[in-house]
Amino acid sequence: MSVKGAEGGTEDEEEVARRGSSRLQRGGRWEVIAVTACKLTACVCGEAKMNAKAGPLELQVRGTLVLLCLGAVTLTCLLGLRSSPSTWSQGCPEEGPARPGGLGSRVDWDPRGREARRRHQQKDSCRLVLVESIPQDLRSVAGSPAAQPLAQAWMQLLDAARESVHVASFYWSLTGPDIGVNDSSSQPGEALLQKLQQLLDRNVSLAVATSTPTPAKNSTDLQVLESRGAQVRHVPMGKLTGGVLHSKFWVVDGRHIYVGSANMDWRSLTQVKELGAVIYNCSRLAQDLEKTFQTYWVLGTPRAVLPKPWPQNFSSHINRFQPLRDHFDGVPTTVYFSASPPALCPHGRTRDLDALLAVMGAAQEFLYASVMEYFPTTRFRHPASYWPVLDTALRVAAFSRGVRVRLLVSCWLNTDPRMFPFLRSLQALSNPAANVSMDVKVFIVPVGNHSNIPFSRVNHSKFMVTEKAAYIGESGGSLRPPGLHARPPQSARSSCPPGRGPACRRAQGSPWRQPALWSAGPTGQVGNPRTELTEP
Repeated sequence: MSVKGAEGGTEDEEEVARRGSSRLQRGGRWEVIAVTACKLTACVCGEAKMNAKAGPLELQVRGTLVLLCLGAVTLTCLLGLRSSPSTWSQGCPEEGPARPGGLGSRVDWDPRGREARRRHQQKDSCRLVLVESIPQDLRSVAGSPAAQPLAQAWMQLLDAARESVHVASFYWSLTGPDIGVNDSSSQPGEALLQKLQQLLDRNVSLAVATSTPTPAKNSTDLQVLESRGAQVRHVPMGKLTGGVLHSKFWVVDGRHIYVGSANMDWRSLTQVKELGAVIYNCSRLAQDLEKTFQTYWVLGTPRAVLPKPWPQNFSSHINRFQPLRDHFDGVPTTVYFSASPPALCPHGRTRDLDALLAVMGAAQEFLYASVMEYFPTTRFRHPASYWPVLDTALRVAAFSRGVRVRLLVSCWLNTDPRMFPFLRSLQALSNPAANVSMDVKVFIVPVGNHSNIPFSRVNHSKFMVTEKAAYIGESGGSLRPPGLHARPPQSARSSCPPGRGPACRRAQGSPWRQPALWSAGPTGQVGNPRTELTEP
């Protein structure tokens, strides 16, 4: 079937549909309705011309139909103009990185189509694997469980990639020269960079959203990848929200996910304790996390501003109130992502603070948490103010509900000594006689012979485990970027949720823990612990 063009030529119906689809991306549903209506009108007009020899009555009827169609088109176009105030005019550009299946320029474009996505979802067999990195020369207790090595998991994800890899990252520093260090422990990071370059050689698209300005001033990793065809956008989160893009997650082929504490830094693979999760074959969850990636992507364009509100295609239908219900390794589980700050939470996305408070508030037996630092203050705002929301939630859990609370906090060369009074205040609440259990420990990774490597030898993991749920995050003491929340059914719950128990129990029982009793020297530097730390 053909329709008559404006200049007398004909166009295939597919071409009209293509133009209509393009207009739909730009102006919304009313424009494509207008295109369809115009096509129908053109058919009627063309038929009227071809039947000009018909009788007067028939011509009058046909003329009336033409006028009615023209009136409908006019009304539809007017409604389209009024009903499509593109939210992008508030600063969100139309373009986006390649989605699985090819190159595209629109954020909400998916070449596989709804039917293809539905088939993928029907084939989903979600599988969650805990991954971690253990700093070199850090010995653990014999027989203690271990998760899959992070470096190995990342390599396997890249090997599995067939169409696209999207990475949200704070900064990139995958080689020793990036930080002026010549050390063999940088080799896994350098191998990862080579593997990422090989992706592009295999025609697998790579899109990176990263924070700017970057703390890795001398790194050339992203320039190397861009020269091979990667798409990179630098997000000025400081100008947009006053913070940084601190997220660390991957979305591979719209089906596989990595989320965790590790930066795109070789030290995260060999010199820093990290924890994360890889979720395989879970397209519904991956496509939901992709929406968070897209929020970063559109904010990485020149002169971008935060849209208010976010366009509908960024909205999430998976959240605290409507989590994804699926089987992970055969175990019925509910899962959802949270995000922060609120300005980066489109409609339907659970705010990270709300999610954390929900996990903490639901705990009845135990609550174990690992963070890099602990400050119940607005530490990164000036002037700082007291912000006791999470601190209060811990105290209420221990004192009012009798929950066994264990808090594991990192201590390293860059620890701010002003943290320790807050930790001692928490520890002072513990009173076994009154059934109040609050155990606060610091986690020290011995430097050993690795003192030549700056900003390393630290426990960087951020997670929380209760008898009901597990949370894996990416931030320090504020727990701000996207977090993964998993909840097994009541019948499957134990002292640590399935698949997460060994790591959480090992961390809480680590020989590298010490009581939170520290002194600060006259220079403000952290002094020696009152309990001497010795290797096992």
